[in-house]
Amino acid sequence: MDICTTKAQLRDALTSIRAKDATLGLVPTMGYLHDGHLALVREARATCDHVVATIFVNPTQFGPTEDLATYPRNEARDLALLKAEGVAAVFVPSPEEMYHPDAETIVDTTHLSEILIGALRPGHFRGVATVVCKLFNIVQPTHAFFGRKDYQQLAVIRTMVRDLDIPVAVVGVPTQRDHDGLALSSRNVRLTPEHRAAAPALAAALNWAETTLPRQPMTAEEVQTAVTTQISSAHGAQVQSVDVRDAETLAALSGPIITPAVILLAVRFGDVLLIDQRVITP
Repeated sequence: MDICTTKAQLRDALTSIRAKDATLGLVPTMGYLHDGHLALVREARATCDHVVATIFVNPTQFGPTEDLATYPRNEARDLALLKAEGVAAVFVPSPEEMYHPDAETIVDTTHLSEILIGALRPGHFRGVATVVCKLFNIVQPTHAFFGRKDYQQLAVIRTMVRDLDIPVAVVGVPTQRDHDGLALSSRNVRLTPEHRAAAPALAAALNWAETTLPRQPMTAEEVQTAVTTQISSAHGAQVQSVDVRDAETLAALSGPIITPAVILLAVRFGDVLLIDQRVITP
């Protein structure tokens, strides 16, 4: 497995792969890998001839009061896990390698980046779209793999690829969960024991909606209220947003749910922001 810290090193490492006209899967990560990340790698390995992973805690997607400095990191462990999964190369750049000191170009999906999580974290999706676009240009993969847990992020990336005619197939991989239903996230390690015990309330509320709606017609407003009430009763839960949106377009829904909808959650426990989602079909 090639470990590359510069763009030039990575391009050299990928020269032989490109010469063979092989398919190349990209798995972008911010490190501190868990089974959710490894599920992306395994899907990429099953789909493509070769896989490249990236480890980069991207500063441009963090706000000034967010957890960039405390975001968990363990590069040695991450590299060992990726090597065991048969990854061909790993790109581990520094911020200085990724961003020119006079950089002034950004990528933004002007509507999708401003709603939902984008409203809670201004500038977040602009940073995501910019760094992912750069990684697509650097690696030039045929496929790229992202988790469906970050549902809005997946929509932003797919929209960017469509609008900028980037020749990459974006693959969404199902959310991986812990034994009690909590969606796997690198941030989970920062939960206190009490908050960790309460956090599965997100999945429980989504499970309730998923099983109830097919049997009992409900409006978007009723689902939003019921899910909010359930999560709010969990110890330490500070509900930031519960949104019921069209599963395809993320347009706001009101009234009876008659087409597939996605419930998007953002809930804070202490200083840890957790997100989760579920597509529900009436």
